[in-house]
Amino acid sequence: MSSGPIQNTSLVPGGVIGDGRYRLLAQSGVDRRCDAHLWRARDGQLNRDVALTVLVGDPADHAAAARAKRTAERAMHAASFTHPGVSRVIDVLTPGAGIRLDEGILAVIVAEWTQGTDLLDLIAEGPLPAGAATRLLEPLGAAIEGAHHAGLVLGADHPQRIRVTSDGRLRLAFPGPRPEAIARDDVKGLGAILYLLLTGKWALPNGPDGVPVAPTGPDGSVLAPSALHPYVPHELSSVAVRSLEDTSVGGIRTSAAILQVLDQISRSEAQTALIKPVQDDQADDGAVWTTQRPVRDKDHKRKLMISVAVLAVATLAVVVWLGVQIVSFFSDEPSRGGGPTVVIGQSTTPGQSGQPAPPPPQPAGPVQPASVGVYDVTNQPDNATRANRAVDNNPTTVWQTENYFQPFPALKPGIGLMAGFAEPVKLSSVTITSPSEGTVVEIRVAGAPNAPLPETKVIATATLSAGQTQIQLGDHEPTQHVLVWITKLGGSGKNNRSEVAELVYTRAQ
Repeated sequence: MSSGPIQNTSLVPGGVIGDGRYRLLAQSGVDRRCDAHLWRARDGQLNRDVALTVLVGDPADHAAAARAKRTAERAMHAASFTHPGVSRVIDVLTPGAGIRLDEGILAVIVAEWTQGTDLLDLIAEGPLPAGAATRLLEPLGAAIEGAHHAGLVLGADHPQRIRVTSDGRLRLAFPGPRPEAIARDDVKGLGAILYLLLTGKWALPNGPDGVPVAPTGPDGSVLAPSALHPYVPHELSSVAVRSLEDTSVGGIRTSAAILQVLDQISRSEAQTALIKPVQDDQADDGAVWTTQRPVRDKDHKRKLMISVAVLAVATLAVVVWLGVQIVSFFSDEPSRGGGPTVVIGQSTTPGQSGQPAPPPPQPAGPVQPASVGVYDVTNQPDNATRANRAVDNNPTTVWQTENYFQPFPALKPGIGLMAGFAEPVKLSSVTITSPSEGTVVEIRVAGAPNAPLPETKVIATATLSAGQTQIQLGDHEPTQHVLVWITKLGGSGKNNRSEVAELVYTRAQ
C-alpha cells in the first residue's frame, strides 16, 4: 500500500508530535508497505534522541486504523525482549487514554536511538566483502533467532529500518512488524539484507526508492550474488538466495540455518588469517636505486621457494576444510516423514567426509565423534552453531540451551546433542561435564542423525550433578549415532536452562 500525502501533521524536520514531546530531527526512511515513517527525534522531557516509527493514515479508514493498532500491539509485546541486535521499545502511543495524536497519525512507536549510520549509506559506494558482510549480519541474525524462540516477530525486512552501530553491528533500529508479518518474513529479510550487502541490490518487493532491484532469471527467481560478482563465496551466495525461496525443498526457513553458514564463513576467515605472510630474510636495507647488477643468491632463492610451498600447502588445507564444511551443509537430503532438525557442526577430529577405509577395531577408551549437532523435534534448535563446543576437549567452552520460561514439555518435549561417529561403536559410558545440576538426560542410540525420536532407543537415564557425571550405558548394538537427550532443564521458575561443557564417550571392551 502506498501512502498518500500527509495533511495537517507536523511530519517535517523541526515539527513536534506526541502532545509536543517529540521534535523531529531527520527522516530515516519510509516503509510504504504499512505507511510507516521512520524518524530520528528529540525527547523534550528526557532530553535524549529516540527513534520514532510513525504510522500514518486516515482515522476514518477503519481498516488502516486496525492495521496500525495491530502493529502497535505487536511492538508492545516485543518491549520485554532485549538484545544488542534490536533497539529497545520504550513507549507506544495510540489514540485514547489521555493521549492526543496529531491528525493523520494513527500510532507512534518510540525506541531508543541507535548511534551509527544508515544501512543504505553503508553500501552507497558499492557492495561489501564477504567477511565484512558476515560480521555485520551475525548480531542481527542472533537477535531474530532469539525473538523467534520467544514467540516474537521483529519485522526486520526493510533496509531503512536497519542501522549500523558504531562498533560494526547491524541493528533493527525501528521496531514495529507489519500486522501480517510472520517469522518467515524475518528470515526472508535476513536473506535480503545479506543480498544487499553482497550486491547493493534489494531482493524483496516494495523496497526503498533509489535502491536497485535485484535482477531475476528466466524463471523469475532472483539471481545469485555470485552470478553478479564472482568473488562472492558460493556458500554465502547460496544462503542469501535460498532464504528468499518459499519452496519446501531447498529453501532456508530458519535464521539458525543462516547463522550456521555465517559462523562457518567467520571460522574459515579466522583460519586463513592465521597463515603467516612470507618473510623475506634478505629484506630491503633501505636502498631504493642501485647501479649494481643484482646478485643471484641461490640460498635466498631456495628459502623463498620453500616459504611459497608452505604457504600453498596451508592455503590448500584451508580450502579443503571449507569445502568439506560446505558439502556437508548443502548436500543433505531434505528429511522425509517429519523427522527433527539436526544441525551438524564438525568436531576437532576429522570425520567421515572423505570416506576412508574402515579402521581396525579400536581398544577401550575415549572415542571422539566425527560430528555433533543439535537435535530438535520442533525444528528450532538452540544455539545450533555452538554444538561443537561440547566435544572440543575444552571444558571452558559450553553449549547451552535457550532460557525457557516454562520447563519441558510446555514448549517442546526436550532437546539434545546428536553425536555421529566415523564407524559403528559400542560404548560403555558417557561422561557429561555440566554446571547445570538437576538436568535430567537420556542416552539414546539412533539409526540416523535425523531419526524421529520414537525410533531411537533409550539405553540409560541420569540426573546430572554440578561437575562431571559418568553415565554407565546398558547393552546395545554398535551404532554410529548417539543422542544425549535433555528431558528436564536445570533451574526453576522462569529460568530453565542447561549447559554442557564437555561430552566424553568411552568405548566398551
